Amino acid sequence: MYSNKRKAIEVRNLSKMYKLPSHNPRWWQFSNGEPFWALRGVSLKIKPGEIVGIIGRNGSGKSTLLKVLTRITPPTSGEADLYGRVGSLLEVGTGFHPELTGRENIYLNGAILGMRRKEITAEFDAIVAFAGVEKFLEMPVKRYSSGMYVRLAFAVAAHLRSEILLVDEVLAVGDIEFQKHCLGKIRDVAMSGRTVVFVSHQIESVSALCKRAIVLDSGKVIFDGCVPEAVESYMTSFKRHTAALQSFDRRPGSGEIRLVEVEAIKSFFEPNEPKRIRLLLKRQKPTPGPVFISVGIVDPMGTLVIQCDSRLTADKFLISDSLELELVVNAPWLKPGCYRVDIYICGSALVDKCDQACYFDVAPVLPYPMIAPSDATDKGVVFADFDFNRKSDAVLGSVL
Repeated sequence: MYSNKRKAIEVRNLSKMYKLPSHNPRWWQFSNGEPFWALRGVSLKIKPGEIVGIIGRNGSGKSTLLKVLTRITPPTSGEADLYGRVGSLLEVGTGFHPELTGRENIYLNGAILGMRRKEITAEFDAIVAFAGVEKFLEMPVKRYSSGMYVRLAFAVAAHLRSEILLVDEVLAVGDIEFQKHCLGKIRDVAMSGRTVVFVSHQIESVSALCKRAIVLDSGKVIFDGCVPEAVESYMTSFKRHTAALQSFDRRPGSGEIRLVEVEAIKSFFEPNEPKRIRLLLKRQKPTPGPVFISVGIVDPMGTLVIQCDSRLTADKFLISDSLELELVVNAPWLKPGCYRVDIYICGSALVDKCDQACYFDVAPVLPYPMIAPSDATDKGVVFADFDFNRKSDAVLGSVL
């Protein structure tokens, strides 16, 4: 029923469009908004038994593609055919019912895949042992930490008998030891003849697992081939976007000084390393005096998480011709995602304002070594750079 010797997945001219909410000063009025193409004209074929990596910058369409393949969301146009049962691990909690126990969710997932109860039972012990959740099987999964959740979800997806396995970046939620465990299991799955599509920002993992990789950028396939060349294409797409800063007339401010170049100095940063952003300012006409610079960093949810204002460090700049600066943000540590940089130049009044001056990405790796994510790292806007300073054990003992 499911066999096809030539292909396991075939995607033909696939596109997915969303409507962005339009800005309307009268909040009670609604309009269709601007179209946003998450995928545009994607075509690809994957053979049975292949393990294929899909890489690309945040917002390139990777997760949208997997959601279309798993029928979670319908395409706007085009077609996607999958020849076999599909096991997927897309987001923490996808396919699990929060009120059901771990045991019940294992059987639920198997039933969704079309497996009989005795088939699920045959794999049950292996699933539980791989996930390491023996003590929590009878507990509703809504009480699981994110680490427990993803361990069980991956174990179910990898052990139940689907012909195609789709894995999104959710593995980054796991600790280092579990990630290695998962990568080994993915390799075993592929060697057994099953087809694997693996989405990841972790180039080392893609290089270790895959012989073929597909690079997405702005919803389009920009490369499909061997992994080394795919990685080179991926890193090229990561070059920092210097915004269209030459359109001075459209920017607010009096205009004596204009920001002409902005870029992050690296393709992507790790959460706990300094974030460095280069700025180049040029004088356009005589200035009334020194100016200060304010830089806002906005997280993927649109929340302003960092404000760097030169007045706080008593820095003002008198620009005779041009001035090149490097902003270095040492803390707080930022969580994975794509961040927006907004820049203001002010004197006695606003001189220049450049929203979305550039973007930078933070890689999905934990700053804390050897720690399993849970509520301790899932919540909050940023990671804090902190220490617990040990006091007297005798004092601590008296408190306990």
